Amino acid sequence: MLLDLANCLAGAPSGAAAIEWALGSGAIRSDIPVRIAVVGPAALWLDDQPVTRCTLACTVPAGVTLSIVPGAHHRFSYLAIAGGIAVPEILGSRSTYLPGALGGQHGRCLRAGDRLEAGSDVRPHPEIEITPTGRSEAAEDDVTIRVTRGPQWARFDRHAREAFFAARFTVAPASDRMGYRLNGPLIRSMETATLPSEAACVGAVQIPDGGEPIVLMPDGPTVGGYAKLAVVLQADLRRLAQCGPGRGIRFQEVSLEAARACYSLFR
Repeated sequence: MLLDLANCLAGAPSGAAAIEWALGSGAIRSDIPVRIAVVGPAALWLDDQPVTRCTLACTVPAGVTLSIVPGAHHRFSYLAIAGGIAVPEILGSRSTYLPGALGGQHGRCLRAGDRLEAGSDVRPHPEIEITPTGRSEAAEDDVTIRVTRGPQWARFDRHAREAFFAARFTVAPASDRMGYRLNGPLIRSMETATLPSEAACVGAVQIPDGGEPIVLMPDGPTVGGYAKLAVVLQADLRRLAQCGPGRGIRFQEVSLEAARACYSLFR
């Protein structure tokens, strides 16, 4: 959704490649004037001038440096340019898949000195400025993530289940698009947590024998052999994805009927 909004504001077609900006600061510069859009919790500078009004879409003059500093407690922002970024389509996608070194800029993360070409399919764009209003989640706020019961719910006794929902977890530094590891109290199953491999879905909360939960994310495996205590609602997965290392997480159980209702609204 954030990517689609960034492309729309920049004047790029839906599905065009953009830059996913995660955690670290950086800067870009163009040889020609270019319209850009940045969507996500990040501070922006044009040369040495801060963009004090949250202007998500603007034309950056040639030679001007746009600096981006991500928010302290969020993970992803998206930078789109007019016409999109010209990278080849592989397996129906222009995204980068790092484990397989596929797509994007030679299948890897961007590096200092990389040059990207703009696409030619420039679309009309809305002339708007967006200023945030109301209260946003502060860095010290815990994020409540809703879950339904997982397929191995019965392998965990009442004490383990209660501990899981009462605990405060934090996102571990060793987290990526494959899975978010959570630091906190250890959650033990009544039997070994290692099972024969079976289908696994995005959002599944796996509990290895060590007892530290792992939430499978979009680049995660399609099969897994650990007990799955719970499954994150698709509507809440993007909120979890935005949580940076150290962010507090709490889980709340909802019924399958409530999850289905959320899914209908989410779509």
